[in-house]
Amino acid sequence: MNPAIEEMLAKYNCYSREDYENALKEIIQEIALLGLWRSKFFEHAAFYGGTALRIFYGLDRFSEDLDFSLLQSKSDFSLELYLSAIKEELSGLDFDVEIAERNKNVESNIDSAFIKAGTKEHLIKIDIPKEMVSRIARNDKLKIKLEVDVNPPGGFLTEAKMLLLPAAFSVTIYRQPDIFAGKVHAILHRPCKQGRVKGRDFYDFVYFIARKIPVRLEHLRQRLIQTGSWDADASLTIDDLKEMLRRKFETVDLSLAKTDVMQFLKNPMSVDLWSKAFFLALVDQLEVN
Repeated sequence: MNPAIEEMLAKYNCYSREDYENALKEIIQEIALLGLWRSKFFEHAAFYGGTALRIFYGLDRFSEDLDFSLLQSKSDFSLELYLSAIKEELSGLDFDVEIAERNKNVESNIDSAFIKAGTKEHLIKIDIPKEMVSRIARNDKLKIKLEVDVNPPGGFLTEAKMLLLPAAFSVTIYRQPDIFAGKVHAILHRPCKQGRVKGRDFYDFVYFIARKIPVRLEHLRQRLIQTGSWDADASLTIDDLKEMLRRKFETVDLSLAKTDVMQFLKNPMSVDLWSKAFFLALVDQLEVN
């Protein structure tokens, strides 16, 4: 195993195949961030979302996607140059991946791509126990989606955060109140597909409330305006926000939310308290800035 990868893997306590797979995904995510930094991507964009929260702010759940926002709108932005840099970085650390920008079938503010790697091949590379290897299908694929918002709502602030492995580098990242604003917007407006509720948004809501991190109200307001769910001439108050969240928590199927988030948790008991009453009580503790 590459020494840098061995050092990165050392911070995980892996016992199951799921543990190793989650660790492998996160290692690939961090190497991808290094490739983006080397290609000057963070001069134009910022990292946000659940994976940013996990890697840089200590969220205790794993995450699948890499979400970015341009610092200024640019309709002709393309990921192509940066994808080459990611592939080069991963190849240099012995990861054999496919990376392709996704063709848009409809007009969208999101430019996206996928990193794909053979699950079995790469778990072997990080020395997964042999008894687990035989249970992994040879055609299993590990997938990590990258998304860039090329027409981002305004009202957000960023900061620089460092990672030291596999080399020292810096990432431009949304500050936590702005990531929280994005999570609240997702709770309120992310569509439920095929009977699924994205419980990861709800888990992250609990994370922010527990740490008394406020929602950046202006960034949330601009997100709501962009999706047509708030009047551009109207102010947004904390009371407005609390009322919207109460309506959501009164109606959402939290059993579906639990099912969605379980695969990303080390400790499934952390969602045992989830109920309508639990989330309504959390709304009362919500702070804004």
